[in-house]
Amino acid sequence: MALRLGQAFGNGIRRVLTRSGGALFVALLAIQFLIQATANTLVLGFLPEGAPAEATQMLGLTLPVSGTAAAVLFLLVMILSSAYFVAMARGLARPMRELGSFPSSLYTRRIGRATLSLIGGGILIGIAVSIGLAFLILPGIYLGACFLFFAFEVSIEDERAIAAIKRSWTRSKGNRLKLAVIVLLAGVIGGVVGAVGSVIDLVGPPVASEVIVNVLSSVLFVALYGIMADAYVQVRDGDGGGLGGTGTANPVDGGVATDRP
Repeated sequence: MALRLGQAFGNGIRRVLTRSGGALFVALLAIQFLIQATANTLVLGFLPEGAPAEATQMLGLTLPVSGTAAAVLFLLVMILSSAYFVAMARGLARPMRELGSFPSSLYTRRIGRATLSLIGGGILIGIAVSIGLAFLILPGIYLGACFLFFAFEVSIEDERAIAAIKRSWTRSKGNRLKLAVIVLLAGVIGGVVGAVGSVIDLVGPPVASEVIVNVLSSVLFVALYGIMADAYVQVRDGDGGGLGGTGTANPVDGGVATDRP
């Protein structure tokens, strides 16, 4: 079906202004702080002895562990963040009437396989989009639109990486120009967060900058994912799967999806 972009924006924001959206925001914020702290600790742990004090003062949040331990923790947190994106896709793409709860099945059902598929496919997509951006930017935006539903195919449809990439490519047909607007929005969000962080770095301590940037990026990213989720539901189910629809053509809870276009 033709994607209604305005509806995706409006309903997407409504999706995140729910208990599920709140839970996902808190979880993302915690993950963001863990990534920041482990990354800073990793850098601090591998600075040579006698490094200038200015170098260490530029780092904000840190953990009381060695650089080696921080490297292991960083890898584990990155894997955890991939599992989080699985739960996020499942949580926000449900019918609106179900968003007042956050059942354990969202982050337990086949979570290992889905996480590995998300990591593997995400690497391939990241390489393809990066190459596309290097060629005058527009090919990268186009590929980003084609693969925008990849995480939802992995998380909700239980597809493996390559199959999810193919399904996202197929499902995006006819709506790629509109999906490109969402891709551009993601770029704008990244630019805004980066600019805010740079300004705060100039006037405040690193910890304050990291706190503000992580809170801002978490708010904006959850909102963006809500928009993506509603766009996915629209394209998958038709208008009936939007804010007030049933959205039951492909249930998140209760096992493997059964609809196959």
